Amino acid sequence: MTDEGGIDFEVIEGFFFAYRDFISDPDAILEKSGFGRAHHRVVHFVNREPGMTVADLLDTLKITKQSLARVLKQLIDSGYICQVAGPEDRRQRRLYPTRSGRDLALALAEPQQQRIARAFEGMTADDRKAVLRFLAGMQNARRE
Repeated sequence: MTDEGGIDFEVIEGFFFAYRDFISDPDAILEKSGFGRAHHRVVHFVNREPGMTVADLLDTLKITKQSLARVLKQLIDSGYICQVAGPEDRRQRRLYPTRSGRDLALALAEPQQQRIARAFEGMTADDRKAVLRFLAGMQNARRE
């Protein structure tokens, strides 16, 4: 259903409400540690790709070094992420989740997975593929 200007407010509002609820559980968990959504993104991607470089993380998140520096320092100082010099280039920094970091990443993902599972109840494998195609279509083109 679109408005006079051809804008699909129903889908736009669906995104607002879905995003609000999707992040509400992780936000509550993060708040207990004084962390926010930037910390969530870093913990998530480092956990998903242990050993990724700082440069890879910057590219994935599309943020500046300055934006990442404070968040990464807090996660390292709090024992959630460890940073290791690269084997060939000692200036290269590789990031790994600690056991606590992995536990945090999974604790943040669990309520989100429950929401996703509920949303997919009664849907077919083809429905799931359509959702993934739709989400991919919403993203800016990725550089490979």
